[in-house]
Amino acid sequence: MTRDINGKREREKMIVSQMISLYCRKKHKVSGGLCDECSRLLKYACERSDRCPFMETKTFCSNCRVHCYKPEMREKIKLVMRFSGPRMLFYHPVLAVSHLIESKNEKRRLNKNEN
Repeated sequence: MTRDINGKREREKMIVSQMISLYCRKKHKVSGGLCDECSRLLKYACERSDRCPFMETKTFCSNCRVHCYKPEMREKIKLVMRFSGPRMLFYHPVLAVSHLIESKNEKRRLNKNEN
C-alpha cells in the first residue's frame, strides 16, 4: 500500500511540475527552467504533497476537503491551474486526459459517499 501512496505522490508532483513549467514558460517567458517565483511555488506544492495525510484516499488536491495551502500560495496555484489546465491537452495530452478522468471519477465517488 505504501508503494501506491508514494506513486500517487510522485504522480501528483509530476503533474504540478508540468503545469507550473508550462505556466512559467508562457507567462514569465522563461525557457529551460523556472523563474524564482515558480520555483518557490513548485517547492511548496511538493512539500504539501509529501506531507499530505489524505494521499491514500484522494486523487488530487482539488478534490480534497482540507486545503492545506497558505492563502497566498493557494491563489498562485489556482492561477497556474486555470492557465495550464486547458493547455495541457496540447502539450501533454495523455497526462491531461488521464488526470481529467481520474479527477471526475474521484468527484463522483465523493458525491456518492456524501449521499
